[in-house]
Amino acid sequence: MLESPPLGSLITSIYYQLSMETPLPLPEVTEPKTSRVENLALAAPQYLGSPTSLILHTCFFVGIFTLQLFGFSFDQIMLILTTLVSLEAIYLSLFIQMTVNQHAKQIEEVSEDVEDISEDMEEISKDIDTIQEDVEEISEDVEEISKDIDTIQEDVKEISEDVEDISEDVDELGVEIERDDQEDAVERTEDQKRIEKIESAIEILLQEIRAIKHGK
Repeated sequence: MLESPPLGSLITSIYYQLSMETPLPLPEVTEPKTSRVENLALAAPQYLGSPTSLILHTCFFVGIFTLQLFGFSFDQIMLILTTLVSLEAIYLSLFIQMTVNQHAKQIEEVSEDVEDISEDMEEISKDIDTIQEDVEEISEDVEEISKDIDTIQEDVKEISEDVEDISEDVDELGVEIERDDQEDAVERTEDQKRIEKIESAIEILLQEIRAIKHGK
C-alpha cells in the first residue's frame, strides 16, 4: 500500500524551496548626508558627557576664581561665570535638541523599514497559507490514491482467487474429459469386438449357405 508522506516534512521542504527561489528582500539602509555643523552638534553632547569634559569644567570653575589676582571683583567673576554657564547651557540644549531630532528622524526611517518588513512578512505568511492549502489538497489526493490502490489490490486478490477457482475447474474438467475418453475407448473396443463377432458369425453362415448350395 502506498503511504502518504508526512505533512510537516512536505510543508518544510516546500517552504525551503520557496524561500530559496524568492528570498526576503532586505530594506536598503541609506545613511543621511549631514553637514559639518550637524556633525559638530551631534558630537558635542557625547564630548560634554565624557570624563574629560568633567575634568575640564572642574578646572575651569576652580580656575576662574583666580581672576581676583588680576583685579576682578567677586561680583564680576560671578557675572562672567553665570554668563558663560548660561551660554553653555543654551548651546548644550540646542545640541541636545538637534540630537533628539536626528534620532527621531532615524526612528521614523526605522519604523518605515519595519512596516515594509511587516508587509513582506504578511505576504510570506499568505504564501505559506497557500502552500499549506496546496499541501493539504495533495495529502487528500494521496489518501484518495492510496484508497484506490487498496481497492485495486482487493480486486486483484479477488481476480487471483477467481483464476485459482477457474484453474481448479479446468483441472477437474480435464480429468473428467480424460475419464470420458478412456470410457469411450473401452466402449469402442467392445463395439469393435462385437462387430468382429458378428462378421465372423456372418462368414460362418455364408460358408454354410455355400455348402448347402453345393450339396444340392
